[in-house]
Amino acid sequence: MIFSMDINTVWFFLVGLLLMVYAILDGFDLGVGALHLTSKTDEDRRKAINSIGPLWDGNEVWLVTGGGALFAAFPEAYATAFSGFYLALFLLLMGLICRAIALEFRGKKPMAWWKRLWDSVFSIASAISALLMGVALGNIALGLPLNESHDFTGTFFSLLHPYALLVGVTVLVLFMMHGSLFLLLKNEGGLYTRLKKLTPRLVIAFYALLALTTAGTFIAVPHVLDNLIALPVLFIFPAIGFLAAAGILAAHRMGHDFKAFLASAATIAMLFLTLGLGLYPNLILSSPESANSLTIYNAASSEKTLYIMLLIALIGMPVVIGYTTFVYRTFRGKVKLDQHSY
Repeated sequence: MIFSMDINTVWFFLVGLLLMVYAILDGFDLGVGALHLTSKTDEDRRKAINSIGPLWDGNEVWLVTGGGALFAAFPEAYATAFSGFYLALFLLLMGLICRAIALEFRGKKPMAWWKRLWDSVFSIASAISALLMGVALGNIALGLPLNESHDFTGTFFSLLHPYALLVGVTVLVLFMMHGSLFLLLKNEGGLYTRLKKLTPRLVIAFYALLALTTAGTFIAVPHVLDNLIALPVLFIFPAIGFLAAAGILAAHRMGHDFKAFLASAATIAMLFLTLGLGLYPNLILSSPESANSLTIYNAASSEKTLYIMLLIALIGMPVVIGYTTFVYRTFRGKVKLDQHSY
């Protein structure tokens, strides 16, 4: 693998950065949602919802930004991905919409059955969304059946192969762990005590799934390993990822909740970066006909467009970063329920 730091490569890593930040930020609130039904009391469920209440919609801005950047920089890859994953993306979109509806509707009626209904919708939609993201990631890593016109020739059910499902479950458990660590930062009392016991189980489950997924990747996705072997210095990134993963449980057991959360975020970042480096310069790998793959060159917009969009990104990114920073600083600290809470 030879890196050429041209404008196409810059956009490859910029799109990847946007999606990576989305995975870190929206990952914890998807994880909070997937864990929602494990809370048995209405107070604990309200605390969990209010932990992410001011943040979840801002987190999803990063997904919109990443999708927009992909469309602007690599329109053919965008078209192939969104047509190939059409049903999966539709289900993902429905999941994200149902999460938002559940958050807003839950407190509109005082009846217990009403709250239980929307609690179930919120939790199931969150879990399905996380699972589908992982399945999509697994298929991107493995490769999609593309014809010479770069059209997807498979079906929705052909995407549900064992490797993709394994990645999907791994991402789901990773997000649940990430969400549990975030809730520990934001809560105290009974919810904190319960999560303190639950979190190590999620971390250990993630470790087991990470080991399985790593072994499965070496077997089913050899091109990722081949790319790293071609430039051995790149092994530093998966190494950092595994060290960060190991640090999660260590920091948690020592009571360093913030460090444990940062280690979880670093794990997501390094795993995402490792996948990107393993795929470069491919955006969508064609399998088994690798000649039909979409790369950062044959799927890109014109060079002029890429430079103009880079200028726009350099102006817009500080705004998004500033907004995100402001929101997180404004709503920092432990959750306190009041009459304005969810």
